[in-house]
Amino acid sequence: QVQLVESGGGSVQAGGSLRLSCAASGRIFRVNGMAWYRQAPGKQRELVAAITRGDTTTYADSVKGRFIISRDNAKNTMYLQMNSLKPEDTAVYSCNADVQYYSGVTLSRKDAWGQGTQVTVSS
Repeated sequence: QVQLVESGGGSVQAGGSLRLSCAASGRIFRVNGMAWYRQAPGKQRELVAAITRGDTTTYADSVKGRFIISRDNAKNTMYLQMNSLKPEDTAVYSCNADVQYYSGVTLSRKDAWGQGTQVTVSS
């Protein structure tokens, strides 16, 4: 099967930086589009940033100019560099990926999610 594991969350003061990582593991054939989502308490989950396999990126307006999404296809890993953090960035951040993988001898596809990592920004 396929697993996505996030790392890099934590607590930081406003104006600080954090870098999140999301690593895909398993019998992977290819990781296609990847994305970061976040969900704050009492709010709906929202898309933060997305990146295609060819490195085309999309950002939520609220993070443009502050966050940078990137990926390393050789390592099946995605990153989110978060700069100039604000208290309103506080949320659980989860990674999502469109993954093609081997199940036995069959090539399958999965919309995979990580377990989430907490980011807390204090004022």
